[in-house]
Amino acid sequence: MSLLKLRNLSVKLRQRQVFRDISFDIGAGECVGLIGPNGAGKTTLMRATLGLLPSEGQSSLTTLTALQRARAVAWMPQAREIAWPISIERLVALGRIPHLPLGQTIPRQDQAFVDAAIDQMGLDQFRSRAASRLSGGEQARALIARALAQDTPLLMADEPIAGLDPAHQISTMQVFRDLADDGKASVVSIHDLGLAARHCTRLILLAEGGILADGPPAEVLTPDLIARAFGVSVWHELTPNGPVFQPLEVV
Repeated sequence: MSLLKLRNLSVKLRQRQVFRDISFDIGAGECVGLIGPNGAGKTTLMRATLGLLPSEGQSSLTTLTALQRARAVAWMPQAREIAWPISIERLVALGRIPHLPLGQTIPRQDQAFVDAAIDQMGLDQFRSRAASRLSGGEQARALIARALAQDTPLLMADEPIAGLDPAHQISTMQVFRDLADDGKASVVSIHDLGLAARHCTRLILLAEGGILADGPPAEVLTPDLIARAFGVSVWHELTPNGPVFQPLEVV
């Protein structure tokens, strides 16, 4: 089942063509890693897909009403601002708003989604703590938990593991993969090629104003494509836990 369709999506910002004619579908059961060098348009693509930026072409999400879109896709932007000193539990519970009548308190069945999301992100010990007083990494995990509590078929996250320690980077990427394994889908922009290769079912490589490659990680993360997109040579080894990539030098 297709959860997202893009057709010939193009974006120009401040007279610069960021990308042109991007088309792809995202289906249930996919964990898609959006990769590419800085400036390739990963954030712009995600925002345009959601209708947050003007664009040409078509995105199936922009045809929905605001409420329909909130029930179809959860969005975690790169900026991680928590403006109010509310508790982690209340912050995560905000993810249930699209499913509730205006002004209704969270019923028991919705609280279960909040509890599950807090547990998934390892935040139970912080449940009552003011979210604004947590470290940057803990705040990032709380915002991911809020997106998970939204319980949408599709989750889109812009660099969600940036600033997390290695253990939480791995566990967070596993959460996104688990969503796919449960029949949902996730789209995650990510710079760590090794984690992308180990946890994503599919990679979309943005470069040169469009999609340079789209497919299984083994087909996208080739030395030639990495050199062409990122301008570096890499050392690559397949380990029992998955592939490892180490940049070597600029080419």
